[in-house]
Amino acid sequence: MGRIGRAKIAIIGSGNIGGILAYHATSRKLGDIVLYDIVEGRPQGKSIDISAAAREDEFDLRIVGTNDYADLKGSNIVVITAGATRRPGMSRSDLVHINSKIMKEVSEGIKKFAPNSYIIVVSNPLDATVTLCQRYTGFPHHKVMGMAGVLDSARFATFIAWELGISVRDINATVLGGHGDSMVPIVRFANVNGIPVTELLERKYKGDKSHAKKVMDQLVERTQTAGGEVVKLLKDGSAFFSPASSILTMIEAIIQDQKRLMSASAYLTGQFGVYGYYVGVPCIIGAEGVEQIVEFTMNEEEKIMFDKSVAAVQELINSLNDPPNAA
Repeated sequence: MGRIGRAKIAIIGSGNIGGILAYHATSRKLGDIVLYDIVEGRPQGKSIDISAAAREDEFDLRIVGTNDYADLKGSNIVVITAGATRRPGMSRSDLVHINSKIMKEVSEGIKKFAPNSYIIVVSNPLDATVTLCQRYTGFPHHKVMGMAGVLDSARFATFIAWELGISVRDINATVLGGHGDSMVPIVRFANVNGIPVTELLERKYKGDKSHAKKVMDQLVERTQTAGGEVVKLLKDGSAFFSPASSILTMIEAIIQDQKRLMSASAYLTGQFGVYGYYVGVPCIIGAEGVEQIVEFTMNEEEKIMFDKSVAAVQELINSLNDPPNAA
């Protein structure tokens, strides 16, 4: 009897996010791992280190470190974390021209050696890099998506949990729009097992609706600037634990065909009034990638914020020098 197949996950970029992602993907037994990097020795060293954890963490999977795109052959999912990261004082938009060159090289490698894969883009500025990846590979839009909304929603939920003193596992929170300072936390959807967060804040502050709203506004602002807050504190890097965790959520949804509803950067064809751009929206993620974009009716305030966020994405993408034609 032949060997039963299992998933193969390729991770482009073996820095902080790539290394942690590779480790947790194996510890969760999601599949064999290919860890790619242009720096010789880095992915090989990390693959050996992760492999040495196999006995104690009880997994039997193959982890390969490589500097050759050919080793991506047969990958079911490719995660792109490669690229420059933000430094203090640097915005996501500052990265676009640097990382666009990297995205072209990476996309060509994927197209040649893993033409049947699903791609999760993590590199910033997210909505621009996922757009470029799809254009360069020519893959169907539903097979190329960006990880941002899962992370932004997790950050929003975390800050709410801290404010209320309640387990974050019971917080439901949604963040849409572009992955940047104009992202849109949907306040009216935030709840604790169905109980609106706004109501709980009003109770906490003894019916003072004005103060409760002020606190919520602060939570929204902190969510929008959370990535920059981490960059400022670290001084020499950006977030990596929480992005890796968020990527795992998306990988599991695809490999296990979970049909999870989550925020992701997906290509819009008229949904929410947007045509031809990748923007963070609620998606059903399963074995076919982005299987459905779930629309809902925004109120006036949400629509204004969302349109502003979309405009920021459009401006960033339109600023790219001589982008390739869409497939």
